[in-house]
Order: sequence, then C-alpha cells, then structure tokens
Amino acid sequence: MEYLPNILFAIILIAGIGYFANNVKKLVRNIKLGQDIDVSDNKSQRWKNMTMIALGQTKMVKRPIAGFLHVIVYVGFIIINIEVLEIIIDGLFGTHRIGLKVLPESVYGFLIGAFEVLAILVLVAVIVFWLRRNVIKLKRFLSAEMKGWPKSDGNIILYFEVVLMCLFLIMNATDTTFQAMDSGNVTSQFIAPWFSALPESTLHIIERSAWWLHIVGILIFLNYLYFSKHLHILLAFPNTYYGKLTPKGQFPNLEAVTKEVKMMMDPNVDPFAAPPEGAEAAVPAKFGASDVQDLSWLNLLNAYTCTECGRCTSECPANQTGKKLSPRKIMMDTRDRLEEVGKNIDANKGEFKDDGKQLLGDYITNEELWACTTCNACVEACPVSIDPLNIIMQMRQYLVMEQSAAPMELNNMMTNIENNGAPWPYNQMDRLNWVNE
Repeated sequence: MEYLPNILFAIILIAGIGYFANNVKKLVRNIKLGQDIDVSDNKSQRWKNMTMIALGQTKMVKRPIAGFLHVIVYVGFIIINIEVLEIIIDGLFGTHRIGLKVLPESVYGFLIGAFEVLAILVLVAVIVFWLRRNVIKLKRFLSAEMKGWPKSDGNIILYFEVVLMCLFLIMNATDTTFQAMDSGNVTSQFIAPWFSALPESTLHIIERSAWWLHIVGILIFLNYLYFSKHLHILLAFPNTYYGKLTPKGQFPNLEAVTKEVKMMMDPNVDPFAAPPEGAEAAVPAKFGASDVQDLSWLNLLNAYTCTECGRCTSECPANQTGKKLSPRKIMMDTRDRLEEVGKNIDANKGEFKDDGKQLLGDYITNEELWACTTCNACVEACPVSIDPLNIIMQMRQYLVMEQSAAPMELNNMMTNIENNGAPWPYNQMDRLNWVNE
C-alpha cells in the first residue's frame, strides 16, 4: 500500500504519454500522405526563421496588444511547466519537492517565485483573451468558419490554462512546508490566508488534490492538443523551419509544362516528331490538386499548424470586399478533409477507400478559389509561416488544366495570349495604333 500512489502515478503517466505518442504517429502518417517536396536548402536561414518566428514570436508582436499577451502566455506556460519535471520525479519516487534537496533553498525559491509571478501574468492574459473573444467579440473571431467547434475550442483551451494556473498556485499556498520556508511564495503567500482556518490535515488533502489534478490536467491538455487548433504549440517549430524562402511573388513552375513551352518556342524542334524517350515520365499523373493527397506534405503540415487566429482573413482584400474567400477557412477545410481521410484509412486497415468526396467541391468551392487576388497578404500576415495561397494556386491549376473550368474572363485572356501574344483582343499588327492618336 505504501507504493500504491507511485504505481498509480506511473500508470497515469504511461497511459497519457502513450496515447499522445499514438496520436503523434497518426499525425505523421497523415502528413506523409502528401506529395514529396524538397525543402533541404539553405539550412542556416531555416534555423534562423524558426528561432525568430516560432521561438522569438517576431510576427506575433506586429499586432502589439495580442502579440504581447500571447508572449506572456507562451513564455509563462512553457517555463511554469518546467516544474512538471519535479512533479514527475516526486510522483515516481514518492519524494516531496525534490528540487529542495538538489538545489540551494535560495535558487529553488527564486525559481518557484518566478513561476508564481508568471502564473498570475498568464491568468491576466488569458482573461483578456477570453474577453476579446466573448465580450468585445472581435470581428475575426466571428466568421462563418468560427462557429461550433472552432469557437468552443478557443474557449476550452483558455479554461484549461486558468484551471492549471490556479491549481499550481493553490498547491503552493496549501503546502505548509513550502509556506514556512518563506522563499518563493511570492504570490501564494496572499492565497494561503484563505485556507488558514483549516486544520493541517485538511490542508494536506487540498495540497495533494491540487498536485494530482495539476499533473493529470497537464496530461489531458497534452492529449487534447491533437484535436485542437493549439497543435501549433508543437508544429510551429517545424512549420517555420520548412517555410517558404523564395520571394512571396515567385510561383513554382511545372517542369513538364516548362519543357513543353520551350519545345514550342524552339524553331529547331519538329512539332510533329515523336517525343524523346522518357519524356512521358516527366508529365505528372495529375496537374494541380483536387484532394489532400495531391498537395505536398508541407501543405498538410501547414494545415495542422493553423492557429485559426484569423490574421490572414482579416488582411485578405477579397474577404474585406464581401467575397466568400477566407484563407483561414482554406486551411481549416484542408485539415478537416485530411482528418477525414485519416479516419478512412484507420477504418479500412491502412488502406484508403474511395469515399466519393474530395477537398475541391465538397469542402472548398470554385467561387472561393477564383476570388483570390494572389496578393500574398495572407502569407505575410500569418504568424507561423503558413501559405494558404500555395494550396489555392494548386487547386486553380487543377481546374484549368484538368477540368478546363476557368472563369470566362480567364479563358478569354488565355485565348488572346494564344492568338495575339498578349492578354488583349487586338491583332499584333494593330498593337501600336495608339501611338498615332
């Protein structure tokens, strides 16, 4: 019976970490459903981007109020959870505040004191975030795609953080040994008087209950991430590392199409000659993308990393003029379809069974895709280097090259380029007539 709490703690810890590892395995499997893409270039710049954007939060603070509050929550939550190491050691080996035995009292007190100050700052920031979402009701949190689960998810994570911070402070406030030390109880000393009328045995029960709930809550939070937009806490790092390095206005060319155009423009090439051996292999099986398996694995990583903050949509000129396009919805739809495909694979023993659905049409409409002005405002605004425009352009490419489903205006332009060498419906011989006017 003496070791029962330690055994119970070990079981809970293994179960929590095991379930998380299983979900991570599914996550990696789903991302690998995408097409391969080479992003191994310029590693020094990629490390710099990850350090500045994911770790340093440089793009978050471009909106100072939200950025500053996010930095507080981010830094506070990460640093406070360093104490989880102490909790795990105590839980497994039956010790109590093992940090006091391996660190000088002054150092331990400084660390816990810093954690307590950060816990209060996190609580303040989280309350402000809740007010912005539910009382002030900022416009970017009220879009059509933010109804139902996305809205609830945003609030649930805030409640999680409030509960975890409160449990941490109550655990310290009711620990009589820690309070007697009078070092590190920077804020918990003001909470301790609330429990001063209780007998020591009751205080011990409250402290142990807060301790257990705190570690169990952290494990629940860890496993909740997979189902939440807050998966970006983990994925922001690889996503910013593999983010686009080329100029934002530079679009990738299809090698097969480029070769075809070069052959058409080369006067030495016989247009009626048979293609050279191996040329057919260079032609992709499908031009563009109509479903998540056609996108690159980086596009799918982008989808899972989306924070649903709405900065992309709030900067989108098409969205601002009332069009249906929302870059945030593009990413959310991609993630939802990818999850659906993943569940399909799980249900069919590792094989994808055609469900008659696809990303284009069932999730994202043609109207949304053609509303995009390709201005890159969404890419510039994203705080974690997500590129919704790349997905939009791949799906447009599919519509044009596979389905010939471009809007009439675009078809007219392409016809003019083919016939006249310019987007305008004027004969090449008349191109300079405006000079005479």
